[in-house]
Amino acid sequence: MPHATAEQFAKTLQRIEKERDPGPLVELFDDGAELENLTTKSPVKGRDGAKQFWQKYLDSFKQVESKFTHTHEADGVAVLEWVSEGTLPNGQPIRYRGVSVLELANDRVRKFRTYYDSAAFLSPAEAK
Repeated sequence: MPHATAEQFAKTLQRIEKERDPGPLVELFDDGAELENLTTKSPVKGRDGAKQFWQKYLDSFKQVESKFTHTHEADGVAVLEWVSEGTLPNGQPIRYRGVSVLELANDRVRKFRTYYDSAAFLSPAEAK
């Protein structure tokens, strides 16, 4: 059975990918949230940081759609495995996969970390 917070996060991420508005996802984070991925030197903080983080994510693609393959939630932590496909702003198609870890408090995301195949973002010439 899917867990409520992980399931809500997954559905809301898919929604913002279609609507291109990070607002609904930002609402799932608490005021002191910390977010980071492979491109951040240090975590971004708070809801303003969450808004910037998710807007930057959306701006990284012309179009993107994430599908969640596994989710697990226990003891205040949710782990989501996913595959994303889409198009980069330069028109290059992309498919990559990763894992996101959410630390939860009171049904809100307190910490968000994501790890993914960053090589997928290299152009074919860069990948050689």
